[in-house]
Amino acid sequence: MEDMKKRKMEEGSNGGGPTSTAATQERLRPLLDPLSKSQLVDLLSRLGSQYPSVAEEIKTIASSDPVHRKLFVRGLGWNTTSETLCAAFLVHGEIEEGAVIYDKATGKSRGYGFITYKHMESAQSALAAQSKLIDGRMAVCNLACEGLSGASTTADLAQRKLYVGGLSPEITSEMLLNFFGRHGEIEEGSVAYGKDTNESRGFGFVTYKTVEAAKKAIDDPQKLLGGRTVIVKLADTHKGRTQQTQLPTPMVQVPGGYMQPGKAHAGTVPVGYSYPQTMASYPASSYSSPTAAPSTYQTHPRFSYAPVPVKKDHPGLSPTPAVGMGGYPYYVPKQ
Repeated sequence: MEDMKKRKMEEGSNGGGPTSTAATQERLRPLLDPLSKSQLVDLLSRLGSQYPSVAEEIKTIASSDPVHRKLFVRGLGWNTTSETLCAAFLVHGEIEEGAVIYDKATGKSRGYGFITYKHMESAQSALAAQSKLIDGRMAVCNLACEGLSGASTTADLAQRKLYVGGLSPEITSEMLLNFFGRHGEIEEGSVAYGKDTNESRGFGFVTYKTVEAAKKAIDDPQKLLGGRTVIVKLADTHKGRTQQTQLPTPMVQVPGGYMQPGKAHAGTVPVGYSYPQTMASYPASSYSSPTAAPSTYQTHPRFSYAPVPVKKDHPGLSPTPAVGMGGYPYYVPKQ
């Protein structure tokens, strides 16, 4: 305490000019470098609460980058305008810019928008209450720099998001949220509407903040909403059910007891047995080896033939090939 008083007296005697301020900063930097982030945050928080000028300096530095002030808002209704969007978020502070994003080709809303606050603390206030009911639909916001990764992509999301089917056309998103809000706090939810007709498609989704609330909604036997008993189950389960498996080709029986793919023909009467059949094994000694058949042809003695003289070819003529009996060529070996 005495040291602080001495330093204040020294600063007062020096006049507090720029030179003394720079010297003080140079002395403090080596002391601040070893401190952790949490220690620095606690220190600045205490100084900001004690000195308004320090608090204003912190706000100015924090709000200098629009990345910390721009929010991404999804889950908007097709009829939500930029004015409606800004009016819903104006409660948290002054808005610098806000707009719903529209499709350039069709001119219709794409179901999301952006809000940029003037101060970072306003954005932090809006993030503290991520879910907002806008035009009967539950919209959710997060920092725009995080994109969809800043949304509810926690590991237990599959256990918190429910599919609600069999809804009456008169059921609105607000009625849906009020009905399921009795089981716990809802993070996000709405009825699914057609983009072109803006009419209910007969189902919706509800995402609770806790897994316990989702289990209560599934186990609740009272599921009568709008005069209809609705279907409530995990959204991932419903998504997997829509993937149909390919059925095998039907097999029909044709005459002879054999099965083949295709459709049965009219007038085809199946034989009263199936394929493959169980075949009896043959005994090893059922058939004896056949005996040698007696020769029916008489053998004749061999005859020797007299040698055929070889004719000499005349000069200038092509050699005449030797012919044997029956006109077949006769081979004469070289002498």
